Amino acid sequence: MASIASKAIPRTNNGTGAFVLQCKKLVFNYCERWGSNKGMIDYIKKDLASFAREHPQIEIIVEPRPHHHPVVRGYYLNGRDKVICTRNLTPNEIGKKVELLRDASGAKLKNLTKKPVISTTESVRGIWSPFHTNPHTI
Repeated sequence: MASIASKAIPRTNNGTGAFVLQCKKLVFNYCERWGSNKGMIDYIKKDLASFAREHPQIEIIVEPRPHHHPVVRGYYLNGRDKVICTRNLTPNEIGKKVELLRDASGAKLKNLTKKPVISTTESVRGIWSPFHTNPHTI
């Protein structure tokens, strides 16, 4: 009996057995009157249904937001959300932004440019010190 039960219940093997998409919900906000929303309305009418069929694990919400520019907001499993303004974008560009939100992890962006420079060779001048200059007299 125990062998039958163990075969029926899938084992995750320490997280390697399944992939869990981090994006849990996408919210599309648009205004029907503003011209900057034309691409968003076209994307919602033509491409959003196929995207929702391809990704049933993501909840899709379409909300009107009068008198504002269009926005796509992604909510993630870690509790964070990311917002992308899609003002004056074409439906293809909006599709790329939606894929970007779908593939994101929801983590904060890390600044990679402020790491100190580490060199394997010493400087020709040596290490600077304020004591190498002429001493001050009081």
